[in-house]
Amino acid sequence: MASLNQHVSVLSQALNLRTQRHQVLASNIANADTPHYKARDFSFESAMQNAMAGRMSAGGVALARTASGHISGGSSSGPAAVQFRKETQSAVDGNTVDMDVERAQIAENALQYQILTQLISDKFKGVRSALASTSS
Repeated sequence: MASLNQHVSVLSQALNLRTQRHQVLASNIANADTPHYKARDFSFESAMQNAMAGRMSAGGVALARTASGHISGGSSSGPAAVQFRKETQSAVDGNTVDMDVERAQIAENALQYQILTQLISDKFKGVRSALASTSS
């Protein structure tokens, strides 16, 4: 059972990071016409390594608790270090969002998310199948 817990934990962490990356990419698309907006992204691979090692990104800052009833929390960025993307096109207004890049990245991220959900689903189908065969 520990193996199942470890497997689901890794896949869950990957799903969380894919969700966070989708939000960053969607923010880029939403700000495509905002003057001086700089496109952002993060490396999924390094964020996953940080998450699996249980550490925050170098820029992570813990929230200050001023009363004992406050919920402790970490940086909203989690293990992903969001950085500005290299500029691929120059815009007169200083915006660095390239819609072709953003569309490709969001499609790839959505596909990876779908693969992860299928892996989790298949894992639980296997567990249900094993439980059904032992109870017969």
